[in-house]
Amino acid sequence: MIALTLAEIAEAVDGRLVPASEGSEPGAVISGDSQTDSREILPGQIFFARRGEETDGHLYAAQAVDRGAALLVVEREVDDRVPQIVVADATTALGDLARETVHRALAAGGLTIVGITGSNGKTTTKNLVAAMAERLGPTVASAKSFNNEVGGPLTMLRVAADTRTLVAEMGASGEGEIARLTAMAPPRIGVVLSVGLAHAGEFGGIEVTERTKAEMVRDLPADAVAVLNRDDPRVAAMAALTRARVRWFGQHPEAEVRASDIEVSAEGTRFTLHADGCSLPVRFAVLGEHHVANALAAAAVGLELGLPLPAAVECLEAAELAAPGRMQLLGGRDGITIINDAYNASPDSMQAALKTLAQIRRPEGRTIAVLGEMSELGEFAGPEHDRIGLHAVRLRLSQLVVVGAGARRMHISAVNEGAWSEGESVYFEDQDAAFAYLRDTLQPGDTVLVKSSNAAGLLSLGDRLGEAYA
Repeated sequence: MIALTLAEIAEAVDGRLVPASEGSEPGAVISGDSQTDSREILPGQIFFARRGEETDGHLYAAQAVDRGAALLVVEREVDDRVPQIVVADATTALGDLARETVHRALAAGGLTIVGITGSNGKTTTKNLVAAMAERLGPTVASAKSFNNEVGGPLTMLRVAADTRTLVAEMGASGEGEIARLTAMAPPRIGVVLSVGLAHAGEFGGIEVTERTKAEMVRDLPADAVAVLNRDDPRVAAMAALTRARVRWFGQHPEAEVRASDIEVSAEGTRFTLHADGCSLPVRFAVLGEHHVANALAAAAVGLELGLPLPAAVECLEAAELAAPGRMQLLGGRDGITIINDAYNASPDSMQAALKTLAQIRRPEGRTIAVLGEMSELGEFAGPEHDRIGLHAVRLRLSQLVVVGAGARRMHISAVNEGAWSEGESVYFEDQDAAFAYLRDTLQPGDTVLVKSSNAAGLLSLGDRLGEAYA
């Protein structure tokens, strides 16, 4: 974090400074990162004692101090061994401090902010952009999928005086959330990847999702850049909502950063990248045609940051994995391939993963889709699970294995389609039963996709299968 005094921090978060019992001067400087998990605290850091749905951070303030916290931001006084700043709401204070530090960095000059949003692909694109930005100078990027009202500010607070690029993944579960994040860290480059049904239950429909994602580019100034997906009509329509210069990516002929000659295999994806009058072949180890759009978006950002196209391609080719649990190749024994893609799922990403499974089918082996619930779909859950079951049948996959009551309609829809014989779609209540079944029935040469929302718990099933067939 950019160094601030205790007094400056208290002013930024509109809080009351309470000195430590042994004394602490308002002019004392704090420069450590911020945490909301006491287990993650390192010496010199700030602990924000948030009250969550399941626990209260104030209960762990003493543990944070034991681990070396230099400052507590709290809603009530809890531990006087270190200075405390008492605020009305610790989560709001976290965002306020993030805004202050980022705006100080912007005022000093030299910091470029890249904001990335979309229904799918944010983390993959963020990782690729960060790799490109790091070639140009010190870079801060969201850890894991830190993209909400807590994770976003925690990332922003890692910005230091020498940070050249902040790559901020910005997610939302409702209108106004992306706008709040962009107010904390105003992007010079705003990226919108897609608009789909992810979190549709929370948003209330795809039209609300579209308005929410548009918050990324709606307030961009005229000297900023909106990097938009030309292949997604809802994203393409956002060009009319922004004052910023638009940089298109996609397979569409009008895209300025474009892919052609796409070939998908179990070894990854090959395509030709066209940008700025040049064309270069790309061997992208990340599995799945749907990740090509993420690669194009990242390349567009890299070019805007000043990275030459050959260097951007080098970064793409160096990427071996989108992120753990995202089209992650495991297994290998007896030619059995496990694709663990169960970190998250939406109707769009589920269809894309099933398409990839069908594309990489081995002539001698079977294709088996092990699917769990897609969460946060609300009223759309039933029809969307039905649609995925039908999609698996129409792709002519060898077998569908459905796990968990929340996904059972996939199995019922596949069976009712009538295109498969008995046993080609099977259902299990829990992952232990599914694991036992797969362990007993997998054959040499099989390719298995494990896909669900993280809440469905199939990520561990994919890992177990990967270990079993390592």
